[in-house]
Amino acid sequence: MLKKTGRVLWAVLAAAALAGCGHDSQTSHIATSTQRGTLAVDPPLRVASLSATAFASQLSASASGAQLLQLAGTPQCGVDFYYIKYWTVDPAGSPTEVSGALMVPTGTGATCSGPRPIVLYAHGTAESSQYNIADISDPNNSAYSESAMIAAVFAAQGDIVVAPNYEGYDISTLGYHPYLDASVNADDMIDALTAAQTALPHTFTPQTVGDGKVFVTGYSEGGYVAMATVKAMQAAGMTVTASAPSSGPYALEALGDLIFFGQVNIGSTVFAPLLTTSYQNAYHNVYNQTSDVYSSTYAPDIATLLPSATPITTLFSTGKLPESALFDSATPSSSTGVPQIDAAADALLAEPASPPYTPAQAALFDAGFGSNYLVNNTYRTEYVDDAVENPDEAAMTVIDGGTLDSSDIALAVAPTVGLREDMRINDMRYGGWSPEEPMLLCGADQDPTVYFEVDTGTMAAEWHALVQAGLVSVLDLNATPSGPFAPLQQGFQSTYAALVSAEGASTAIQSYHTTEAPFCMVAARDFFAQVP
Repeated sequence: MLKKTGRVLWAVLAAAALAGCGHDSQTSHIATSTQRGTLAVDPPLRVASLSATAFASQLSASASGAQLLQLAGTPQCGVDFYYIKYWTVDPAGSPTEVSGALMVPTGTGATCSGPRPIVLYAHGTAESSQYNIADISDPNNSAYSESAMIAAVFAAQGDIVVAPNYEGYDISTLGYHPYLDASVNADDMIDALTAAQTALPHTFTPQTVGDGKVFVTGYSEGGYVAMATVKAMQAAGMTVTASAPSSGPYALEALGDLIFFGQVNIGSTVFAPLLTTSYQNAYHNVYNQTSDVYSSTYAPDIATLLPSATPITTLFSTGKLPESALFDSATPSSSTGVPQIDAAADALLAEPASPPYTPAQAALFDAGFGSNYLVNNTYRTEYVDDAVENPDEAAMTVIDGGTLDSSDIALAVAPTVGLREDMRINDMRYGGWSPEEPMLLCGADQDPTVYFEVDTGTMAAEWHALVQAGLVSVLDLNATPSGPFAPLQQGFQSTYAALVSAEGASTAIQSYHTTEAPFCMVAARDFFAQVP
């Protein structure tokens, strides 16, 4: 579903961005309240401060930095980076302290001070429990690259940025991350926004505060979190000026079904334990014991494995996780005793081959099968049997090669497998909601991590009337360049083509999902700029 460790474009571009920044603070007050949205330390610590000139100078000193300048634009403002601590609620509804980043534009330009729009940003899947998007002073911090890119795209162009680290990361004591738990994720985002609004008048630039506009965006897991946040803010009557969820697993149940059908996505062995641990803690119905889902090789440690202070490459090399084999290459057979179900399930359990898949597709999906696999055969069979008996229409339409429209995208009516039930209620189709303010859906249709067709395509079909009316816009970075985002489409396609030329297609595909990210960020910024 979301982010694969590897060579990431935005990491390469941002690598030299903020070297040499210091930190300082004012005398702070420690809050005694643990109410949601309370700023725990006021004013927050300023981690770093960089002028527009210094930012541009540091970027232009390297070829990769120059690429970033070309994509994001020359900084118009300096940026002050603050580390905020605030209170939210955990999945049980108890108060819990978390952290995040507040980025405030600085400078004398008209767009750099005074009332400014707020961009509420949700980050992508992180394996490291130490992920801290505010720690811009440490290039070794796993969140450094994403933080630098946000600063370049949004804050350095005059937007205030609020970006939570999420529960389960940095100072959070929760012990796991509520991964793709829509209500908890949205609460965290909303509480970060509330705390940041409290902090703004007490920063080193107290005249720079929100101007009433609130834009919500994020990429990958963050795309999902952004959409869930828009849904929650609308329900609460809060202001959402516009949003731009990007490349997120919105049609969560359908995506899960396709993966269990054999269309294994890149990163699945990381996403699976994050998801099952999240939902087991929230709903207590995924398993009675971890061996109900996972193979005996990995079951003993899986419930507490991620997020981890141990690098993901070490978890792979020490045998804590398989790098790519989600399922057994010796695929099982269905045995419900109902011929129609068994035949359909067996066809879906078979390892993907060409035909019907292209050779490239088959090779990509086949990488998710092996002898040292993560999910056991019994559980996979139970899951696929349930998906056949209680189908998700979007998943079945895609697997059959059909075209998604509003008549064939319904959620499963009554799934019996706990994980499918949990994905159903966290699927963005659940509840039949729709955005009330402009929304841009950005992604690329060859994404091997979050499948554009079933995720963005399903939501576009769900909101067909809004797409036709122009309230919801869909940007496929891999489509023939046209319209206002044509330069970004051309840029993405030429960047990925250069990656294929340099590394070969089989290696470059590992970075496809992350290569999209900065282009979708810039698209979000440009989209927000057009909203009154």
